[in-house]
Amino acid sequence: MSQKLRILLVEDEDHLLDAIKLNLELEGYKVHAVKDGKTALKIFKEERFNLVILDVMLPEMDGFQVCETIRLENTEVPILFLTAKNTSEDRVMGLKKGADDYLVKPFNLEELILRVGILVKRSLKSDDLKELNSYKIGDKTIYFNSFELKQDDGTVVPLTKKETMLLKLLIERKNEAVSREQILETVWNYDVYPSTRTIDNFILTFRKYFEPDQKNPIYFHSIRGVGYKFTEAN
Repeated sequence: MSQKLRILLVEDEDHLLDAIKLNLELEGYKVHAVKDGKTALKIFKEERFNLVILDVMLPEMDGFQVCETIRLENTEVPILFLTAKNTSEDRVMGLKKGADDYLVKPFNLEELILRVGILVKRSLKSDDLKELNSYKIGDKTIYFNSFELKQDDGTVVPLTKKETMLLKLLIERKNEAVSREQILETVWNYDVYPSTRTIDNFILTFRKYFEPDQKNPIYFHSIRGVGYKFTEAN
């Protein structure tokens, strides 16, 4: 594993900090470990990370505040919360602040390593997509920077900002179900809470744009009780 994969670890319990750091380093990650939120934010502004592992209970500034501050500057880096509290309220709060995953103490280190691997892989996919200005689906090409959809015959369809953001999110999570919470955090930024029907309408619009047969979609899927998924046709 390349040393370019960097993790910011924020944990105030010495024994847990040392154990997590050691195990991540054995997996080949470069780990910058700190014990409080203010130091974490300072380091985050100075360096680039593929993942932030964040304890909720921290001195002076708790993990939720740290997460919220990071999200004001960076909506892409994955954040994994560690917490001693296993309540739905904490999970919802973490998601609202912009967390991608949640692990309750005490946890199995092997499970932590697996979750870290998934989140880091996701961050690399996101980085790859940011280097692309366009993405082709069938006979149409999405241009993310100009908010346009161009057909091979030269026809241009303007896209709204939210359409473009949602397309980008689904494409960068290709073949994965994307939850409503992730869509809220990325596309709507929690300013408003669209209903399931609102997001469904975006998916219906995408089907009109891209699907040869809207009733039998091959690209854009609604996953009942989970969210939405983009897949490439065979």
